[in-house]
Amino acid sequence: MKGSGKDVWVLWFSLPLAALVVFVSATGLSTPGFYAAETTNWQAQSAGQDLIDLFIVVPALLISAVFAYHKRKAAILVWGAVIAYLLYTFLIYCFAVHFNQLFIFYCFTLGLSFYSWCWFFFLQLSRPSPAVHFSAVPHRIVGIYFIVIAALFYFLWMVEIIPAVVSGEVPKSVKETGLITNAVHVIDLSVFLPGLFIAGVLLLKRKIAGYMMEPVFLSFFVLMNITIGSLVLIMIKRGIEGNYSVAIIMGMLTIISTGLLVWYIKRIKGNKN
Repeated sequence: MKGSGKDVWVLWFSLPLAALVVFVSATGLSTPGFYAAETTNWQAQSAGQDLIDLFIVVPALLISAVFAYHKRKAAILVWGAVIAYLLYTFLIYCFAVHFNQLFIFYCFTLGLSFYSWCWFFFLQLSRPSPAVHFSAVPHRIVGIYFIVIAALFYFLWMVEIIPAVVSGEVPKSVKETGLITNAVHVIDLSVFLPGLFIAGVLLLKRKIAGYMMEPVFLSFFVLMNITIGSLVLIMIKRGIEGNYSVAIIMGMLTIISTGLLVWYIKRIKGNKN
């Protein structure tokens, strides 16, 4: 509320969103055969995502919300990343999980995540130029990191997609999940990776928009790298094809992203809004 010294709206968004995610995740995990309509591969990933949402994402959402409520600059930026992660994740739940009893709740969670993100985005635009507050941050390293990650994942996805397109076959990841298309490919190729590349270029050019998105992408990386590494380990444990090297790489990227994020936060001038 304006004048109260608190960001009350961050709690109005976060509390119902956390409740929805807890309900969806707990239901998926506690109901026998809940993902029976999915392939074995997609069952493991869906249940693994529920675990991550329940024990990692929800705590991250609530903790960042509490600090953001007290108008901590770093916390509101991390909170925005958690919201972006939920938006990404529940797009997949809505479009890449067979219709089930939680469909309406998937939609509610996606919608609330979207409007929370809109509030976060316009809130950031309404604040003073982050270049004033974050001028001491070494942006060039992060900008290069963003561009390299975007290029790497474009390469990884294209290595799978282009041969399938040329041969007229379905990509392996789509066959394994039993879906029409790979929702991760759709989101990454059309929205996330271009945005990451643009953010990297803006950082190299020392543009305000790049400063605004820098900690959001870094925080998002931490959550997503933990997710990918954990899902790989879960699939290996269930006897599904997997590669420990992927989990190791994701662990390394988590450490790098966390280090850059901490480096960034420590250089924010006056960590109060």
